[in-house]
Amino acid sequence: MELQALIDSHFEARKKEEEELIALKERIEKRRADRAEHHRIPAEKDRERQNRLAEEKALPEEEYAHTKGQDDLTKKKALSSLGANYIIYLAKADHKICKKHTARNMNNKILAERRKPLNIDHLGEDKLRDKAKELWETLHQLEIDKFEFGEKLKRQKYDITNLRSRIDQAQK
Repeated sequence: MELQALIDSHFEARKKEEEELIALKERIEKRRADRAEHHRIPAEKDRERQNRLAEEKALPEEEYAHTKGQDDLTKKKALSSLGANYIIYLAKADHKICKKHTARNMNNKILAERRKPLNIDHLGEDKLRDKAKELWETLHQLEIDKFEFGEKLKRQKYDITNLRSRIDQAQK
């Protein structure tokens, strides 16, 4: 009987422990679910924020693509309306570019001729001073010429704008 009582008490204790174990497992699962819920909410907010930022970033790119498409369309319309005149214009522009390149080559050639190598290795102190003074005077004269040409250019630009305004007034 005593043995039966011990067995019964053992089974009752084991049943209680199993119930506690089941309750513990349920609490663990509930905590996991709560924790997953707590992690899911910030993750969703972060995902929404990233989606919103991506949409905001894509909006200017779409606008740029749209305006670029419209610009291209207007250019095509303008070019088609110009027709042969535009081809002539392009030919003239190419001709001007060629003229600019040849002018630039001429300027480089002239500058190469003007640049003379300095042979100062064999000169003494007095001759070096004379050479430096000569170079300074040349530089000074070039600066004077540059200033005078700049002033002449300003005056010519003023005259051109003045004459254009007179022409515009005369045409009205």
